[in-house]
Amino acid sequence: MQNAINWFEIPAADFDRAVHFYSTVLGQDIQKSEFMGEPQAFFAGSDTGVGGAIVKSERLTPAATGSLVYLNVETVDQLEQSLERVEPNGGKMLMPKTAIGDPGFIGIILDTEGNCVGLHAPKPPA
Repeated sequence: MQNAINWFEIPAADFDRAVHFYSTVLGQDIQKSEFMGEPQAFFAGSDTGVGGAIVKSERLTPAATGSLVYLNVETVDQLEQSLERVEPNGGKMLMPKTAIGDPGFIGIILDTEGNCVGLHAPKPPA
């Protein structure tokens, strides 16, 4: 079965600020580039998985309402570390680490651009 989502874009008003925020909070290198004349910074992903980017575009406006994307942070420890880095880097914690049963744990943040974004870590094996 295919994923329900195959691509997502997180809009940025200040592209460099947004790239710095996500790189620091997630603790990963986010590659800047340009695609179809727009600055984009690509999140790490596999060739067969879901991909996404931070995008500076006139067609997109950062917003705290609307669709909610959850970024994978792999482990509960990484989720906790990512959430700890949100506010020192200009974001806001909207929901701290919260257990959601078998799917694991989530946290919800407001990024530097005004987007509401979720972070998800799967439940560790028993």
